Amino acid sequence: MLKIGVVGVGHLGQHHARIFKSIAFCELTGIYDKNEERAREIAGKLGIKAFPTYEALLDSIEAVDIAATTIYHYDLAKQALEHGKHVFVEKPITATVEQGRELVALAKANDLKIQVGHIERFNPVVLKVEKEIDEPMFIESHRLAPFNPRGTDVPVVFDLMIHDIDLILSFVNSPLVDIRASGVGVLTPSIDIANARLEFKNGAIANVTSSRISMKRERKLRFFQKDAYISMDFQGQKVSVLRKAEGLNKILPEILLGNTDFSPEDLVDMQQYDCSKPEKDALTMELESFVDAVSNNKQPIISGEDGLRALEVAMLIMDKINANLKLL
Repeated sequence: MLKIGVVGVGHLGQHHARIFKSIAFCELTGIYDKNEERAREIAGKLGIKAFPTYEALLDSIEAVDIAATTIYHYDLAKQALEHGKHVFVEKPITATVEQGRELVALAKANDLKIQVGHIERFNPVVLKVEKEIDEPMFIESHRLAPFNPRGTDVPVVFDLMIHDIDLILSFVNSPLVDIRASGVGVLTPSIDIANARLEFKNGAIANVTSSRISMKRERKLRFFQKDAYISMDFQGQKVSVLRKAEGLNKILPEILLGNTDFSPEDLVDMQQYDCSKPEKDALTMELESFVDAVSNNKQPIISGEDGLRALEVAMLIMDKINANLKLL
């Protein structure tokens, strides 16, 4: 039975604690939050212990879930790793690349697990078609949301875009060779809308847009590859997969001769999936995977190295954006 504790029980952390309370082969030993009143409130709801200090919590557990604000990730995770505890940490892994590298090295030196909370890897629409994505050559993502003050302590690149950065890096098996990016702050002093073009060594290109000042909410990710077009709608929880129709080769000569008397169904086969009613939600699957990785000594699905790579790319995007803004 893995003994685990949660640090930071705000908007997101409270749900982490609630889910850990119900996971088999896992014991939610307790929680810690620097806001003692908040800690007592959540502990009372879940019937668990609110520890008076982080050190006291670490002394009672084998693994810790860090759901605190990003600026605290490094200090909390480092302390846990130095105490021999496995770590789940929300995205981004740390506030700086140097901090992330140090945590990854520390975990490796002490044979400990780090899993980073890039939850979209567990989204039902991703799980439905992830095995069908094979060497995509063009990727387009749009992650748009109405303004919400929560999360505006960091640029939209680290708040929203980093989800798609992680997904794209997980599907493109090639080194990144160039980045072009632009962005601007509209309602906050930080970057509220950003676009990045990622170019990979194998010729693949990803066009990534994120905004937290949109009039509508949209989360879509599209893959174009040699044999298919795959569209993921995270908001509607639907997936479409289009492939060449089996009989296309027979009618292609007629098309080339100018015959346009064909319907779309003659040209492509389309499969559509409704993923709106999964057996388990993404957060539950994510936290269960961490428990499984620690309990059975497996590589985490989103390792510390994965989280670090996503952060490195996000930082490079911000460097490009800031450089462009200085030219204005």
